[in-house]
This record gives sequence, structure tokens and C-alpha cells, in this order.
Amino acid sequence: MEAARIETFLEMMAAERGAAPATLDGYGRDLGDFASFLAARGKPVDGAAAADVADHMADLAARGMAASTQARHLSAIRQFHRFLYGEGFRGDDPTGTIDAPKKGRPLPRVLSEAEVDRLIETAKRRAEATHDGEGRELSAAVRGRRLRLHCLLETVYATGLRVSELVSLPASAVRGEAPFLTVRGKGSKERLVPLSAKAKAAMSAHVDHLKAARRWTAGERWLFPSWSASGHTTRQAFARDLKGLAVGLGLPAETVSPHVLRHAFASHILAHGADLRVVQQLLGHADISTTQIYTHVLDERLRELVETHHPLADPTA
Repeated sequence: MEAARIETFLEMMAAERGAAPATLDGYGRDLGDFASFLAARGKPVDGAAAADVADHMADLAARGMAASTQARHLSAIRQFHRFLYGEGFRGDDPTGTIDAPKKGRPLPRVLSEAEVDRLIETAKRRAEATHDGEGRELSAAVRGRRLRLHCLLETVYATGLRVSELVSLPASAVRGEAPFLTVRGKGSKERLVPLSAKAKAAMSAHVDHLKAARRWTAGERWLFPSWSASGHTTRQAFARDLKGLAVGLGLPAETVSPHVLRHAFASHILAHGADLRVVQQLLGHADISTTQIYTHVLDERLRELVETHHPLADPTA
């Protein structure tokens, strides 16, 4: 019965809410953990009381799970019980009185504009090279990886896409002259994001190489095709190549990732005057509160504006 109830819930999340496979896997694991906890008490997963939910959350904390992980578990359990209540499987929701664990909101790690420029310029220079440092001609495979990395870097910094959205861009992203990408994000929601001329040029160079290497056909589905199970390059492959590039420039590998570049995109355009609501839309955040982790950038910009333009500001300070 437990497995059937959870499976029905996951089917609803997929069909009605467009939950991504990774989200469904996470819900399945978290609810399976909750079902095991209840089973040890002799209860089915749809028979939990508020005290059981609270005790389960305390157990997660005792196991040393981070507050963010505990909150994710509680979110899955809440949505599951709302589903049970809505479908008439239960007459109440035992999660209504349970508070989510408090968690800090650390500032995202951000690269400076100079550091991002170094990464992109180095990737561009490597992508344009046809020979290595000893004068030997580069293989088509090596050139292809370099062109792909440059294209990925230009695109993520120009758009702020999630890495999952970036690596799964369709081949149609390079068609036409429109300066926008149509992105299908979380919950299958679509949004438009502007695409810079540099990113479009990097895309064209990447695709031209694929065509020359006969890795691109008229029916190609993905912008970044690969031999992976998904058919497109993976997040892990992008992260690996990016970290290798960063280490070559003397940047610590742990400070550079595709997600850090998404943060850099948001922070840098805010620092140059973008509106927080616009950044929310570009990043695909459903709630403005998620975007507000970047308000430290706005705070610093406001301080500089006051110090620079206030009539009582000390110009020598």
C-alpha cells in the first residue's frame, strides 16, 4: 500500500505539475525514507500523525542532515499529505503544524568580472587554435571539446541559465536571427532570455565544427550532442572541463562551477543597474524571495551611489 500511494502521488506530480525526473527521484527517496520510519512504528505511510512527522524531522536532525536537506524532506512530506487530503485518502493534513527547520541563506560564491573575462577569453583563444604549443595539429575531437566549452561559457554568462537548461538546449537554439532563446525551465515553464552576439557567434563556430566532423545532421535534436544516455553533454562534463580551464589559470577548482557562473551573471548585471524583478525573470525564479539572495549586490551599489552623489558626501573619504 505504501509504495502504491507514493507512486500515485509521483504520477500526479509528473502529469499535473510537470515535475522534472530529478525532482521525482528526490521525492521518491525522501518519502521512502519517511515510509521506513513509519514502518518501524507499525504505521502505513498514509497513517502518520503530526507527532510522527515531528519525530521524523527530529530523527533527520539527529542523523546530522543539513537544515536545507531537512526542509527538502518536509516539503516532500507536506506535498504528499496535501495530495492525500485532496484526493480524499485522509481527512486531515498532519504537516500543518510542523515548522520547517531554520536555515541560513549563505551568499552565493561569485567570481569577479575580471575572473569571468579571463575564463572566457582563454576558452576563446583555445577554441580558435588549430595547433598546440609545440606546433602539432590538434585533433578534431580536441578542437570540438574546446569549441563546446567556449560556447557553454559564453552562453551561461550571457543568459544565466541553469546548467541543466544549458546542456539540454535544443538544436533549434541556433536557428534564425532572433536575439533570444526560448528556455523550458522548472515545471516545463517557458521563458525568453536574451542572447549576446558573442554567444551566438560561439554557437555558430561550435555547430560548424560538428557539421564538418559529421556529428551534426538535419535532424539533430541537441545543441550539445554527445554519446551520453540523454543524447546531450552532461552537467558533469561541463563542470569537469570548466574546472580544468580554471586550474590552468590559477583559480582554485572549488571556486569555479557552472552554477557559480549563473550567480556571476545575476550579480554582475545587478551591479550594472538591472532591476531585481528582471533578474528574477531571467533566472526563472518562481518567487522573488529566491532572487533576493543577490540583494547584497544592491546594498553595495546603493552605498556607492549615496557616497558618490549625496551633497554631504566627503569626496576625499
